[in-house]
Amino acid sequence: MAARPTWQGHLKLSLVTCPVALYTATTKTNDISFHLINPRTNNRIRMVPTDPDAGPVERSDLVKGYEVSKDEYVLFDETDFDRVKLESTRTISIGEFVDEADIDRLYWDDPFYVVPDKGVGIDAFVVIREAMKAAGKVALGCLVLRGRERRLALEVHGKGLVAYTLRAHDEVRAADDFFDDIPSVKADKAMVEIAERIIAQKQADFDPSEFKDRYDDALREMIRAKQKGRKIVEAPEPDDTNVIDLMAALRDSLTGSASGAKKAPARKAAAKKTLARKTATKKKAA
Repeated sequence: MAARPTWQGHLKLSLVTCPVALYTATTKTNDISFHLINPRTNNRIRMVPTDPDAGPVERSDLVKGYEVSKDEYVLFDETDFDRVKLESTRTISIGEFVDEADIDRLYWDDPFYVVPDKGVGIDAFVVIREAMKAAGKVALGCLVLRGRERRLALEVHGKGLVAYTLRAHDEVRAADDFFDDIPSVKADKAMVEIAERIIAQKQADFDPSEFKDRYDDALREMIRAKQKGRKIVEAPEPDDTNVIDLMAALRDSLTGSASGAKKAPARKAAAKKTLARKTATKKKAA
């Protein structure tokens, strides 16, 4: 495996343990990134660590500090962080199992692939994986990752496991702080029925490959145009979305959805009918 593990340690279920490695399940290598450039010299700007009294300093000579009061810090170097010994620093200990629906989607965060480390302990890994699959629930554990302890939700994914970091309770803002001011308005029944029909027409299977970042594509086209000295083409302004007549907008949406509906389901239905006719013909011939 070419990727480097984000974390290496052990996965533990009661008295059963196995060495595992975590790999980030997502990538940002295809994202467009920009640097700060001085347009007068065309040079890239370098951010140099600077002490207001001593001037520029080497980053390797610096330590971290926690501010306890104005301009007063408690200093930490790497050896200090190593002295904080928790079981979750090197072990993901599964403590409980819950239903996936019990975890509010607001708490789900970054995904990681969990695999047996270097092929050892595969038997124990398979036992834990199959027991989790049979339970049909999400396992919860803890892990020290990137300088903080995070709660994990683990689930079976193919031959391995996927671990999602979960946001802490104090990281998630209360929805009531934002939703309480929404006025209580009774929706028109006829309008809701039309909206439901629009939703039914737009039902589809989730396919992540269908999404393309059009903003990213537009940026790349602009980069190519600038490289070749071509004229920059600006994106058109989006249509005005101000709705005056809600019922008329719903009816127009329903008509538009019907005319633009995918033809794949119809083709599938036609194929099924053809197959049924062929099967019936074969049975008669027999």
